[in-house]
Amino acid sequence: MDLFKKTLGFLWNRYVIAFLVFVFFVLILGPNNLRTQYRLSKVEEDIRNERQFYLDEIEKNRKISEELMTNLDNLERFAREKYWMKRDNEDVYLIIRREEGDSKKTK
Repeated sequence: MDLFKKTLGFLWNRYVIAFLVFVFFVLILGPNNLRTQYRLSKVEEDIRNERQFYLDEIEKNRKISEELMTNLDNLERFAREKYWMKRDNEDVYLIIRREEGDSKKTK
């Protein structure tokens, strides 16, 4: 019983109560509470992932650009595939394949 009174007396100490109120305010009620910090950490993680994606894309495009600028055969192949360019003495035909669901029914 004596130990209980000492423990209870310590808990009702004004410094302990002030500390507990401060911790409660900081963790739950304050502008930078736990929920806000969790949400901000998720946003930060998303931004870091997006940044890494764009850095990878930049590196990939840099390699492609370097390859196109150093090898004329690759440049010609790229121009033909991407922009359907052709030489003066040739024709380009586009073959479009229909899927099974796209064909029209005829009677």
